[in-house]
Amino acid sequence: MTTEYSGGGDPVRSLELLWDVRERPRRGPRPRLTARRVAEAAIELADAEGLAALSMRRVAEHLGVSPMSIYTYVPGKAELLDLMLDTVQAEIPLLDRLPGDWRARIEHWARESLASYHRHPWVLQVATSRPPMGPNEMTWSESALRALAETGLPDRELVAVVAAVGDYVRGAARTAVDAARAEQRTGRSEAEHYRDREPLLEKLITADRFPTMTRLHYSGVFDDLIDSFEFGLQRLLDGLAAYIERHAG
Repeated sequence: MTTEYSGGGDPVRSLELLWDVRERPRRGPRPRLTARRVAEAAIELADAEGLAALSMRRVAEHLGVSPMSIYTYVPGKAELLDLMLDTVQAEIPLLDRLPGDWRARIEHWARESLASYHRHPWVLQVATSRPPMGPNEMTWSESALRALAETGLPDRELVAVVAAVGDYVRGAARTAVDAARAEQRTGRSEAEHYRDREPLLEKLITADRFPTMTRLHYSGVFDDLIDSFEFGLQRLLDGLAAYIERHAG
């Protein structure tokens, strides 16, 4: 699986591109494209074929222009990735514009983020420990911190809350996307995968060695599992609510 990294391009050029503050020539023909349109085309390509298929040449072909002309708008693939991430970020609702209290807002954000990962699974292949810090990302971060300020938590803990929930959603999304990708590549559902193995597993996983697993299997638990994403999200928020009640000032 391809792994890319955000923030890998020239920092000045990336920020100028993201914030659209580059100097433009005053003379000459009007540009046919924009950097954002190039990013949108790259997103369409990555959504359809995966991140491994992404190249400046392929994006140019997708737009129907020459490969060299793409560099007029975006200097390279690293900067393009940053622009793609910031463009996708615009899909996530701003927390301070959502109804309800802090918990309802986080729930909505988490679900929308999960849906976005499913729409754009390639995002999970981009390591974002050095985020692009584009306008959509910074606008969303400002909104989230402002919305969560009502909890009364100290500023550093507000940042930690956003990071903790974001990390939880990304991890859950990776598991779900991996499962969907496995089904797509093998042509067999998860249920079919386990059904093929069940006869032999019933002989190998015996009650004397695996009593709990055996009991759960024959009780039908594994045939009717609860939504682990929602369960985990609610328990995370339960813990946060209890912490806020004890410590927020």
